[in-house]
Amino acid sequence: MNRIDLEGQVAVVTGGAQGLGLAITKRLADSGAKVSLWDMNADLLGQAVEALGSAASGKVVDITDLPALEEAHAAVEREVGPVSILVNSAGVAGGNAPLDEYDAEEWRRVVEINLNGTFYVNKVVVPSMKARNYGRIVNISSVAGKEGNPNLSAYSAAKAGVIGLTKSLGKELAKYDIAVNAISPATAKTRILDTLTEEFIEYMLVRIPRGRFLEVEEAAAMVAWLVSKENSFTTASVFDLSGGRTTY
Repeated sequence: MNRIDLEGQVAVVTGGAQGLGLAITKRLADSGAKVSLWDMNADLLGQAVEALGSAASGKVVDITDLPALEEAHAAVEREVGPVSILVNSAGVAGGNAPLDEYDAEEWRRVVEINLNGTFYVNKVVVPSMKARNYGRIVNISSVAGKEGNPNLSAYSAAKAGVIGLTKSLGKELAKYDIAVNAISPATAKTRILDTLTEEFIEYMLVRIPRGRFLEVEEAAAMVAWLVSKENSFTTASVFDLSGGRTTY
């Protein structure tokens, strides 16, 4: 494993207690960053922080609760240091149904978490990055946000929104030496698979030219570079992690 130099950096990773977020957290910590994990699951959060040791701390927070996010950010800056890295990984797949049968409340929940939650977290963290004229942000989108997945209209729409948000924010912050990029992973081997039908899992797998699902460590490796000082020019872009499925 190549070690990206993140010494002296303070990172916030939402959804950092499990899955993709946890893999990213581990990679950032291994690269020298101090990482604050933000997650709703207090039990998993405690286990993750304990396993990671002194490099990690945690905040139990709901990314749809703007005042709670403001409190968490202020606490991290006070207790750990200025936040220079943000990775928005928290999200849900939501219900699996045709649009005309999709529950309206479930639609609102999925969009509130995946899209609005990403907006809220960025909104809270960006001002201090602007004030210090430096930052690195990675928002987690999905191949679904590029081409849409049938029976996952809320998730697909929200992840497409994350791409649009990233492109807009990256252009807004370019003059502040704040890079804002997104990654668009194919399905990874995480607990999100537990919420999907076997038929839908097979649908996604056969569309990946690599012939397998993404390993979370592969995503973490890409994110580690994107949040480093070496990524000094690229911003407002989407990086493919689809195994060849969506190479645009």
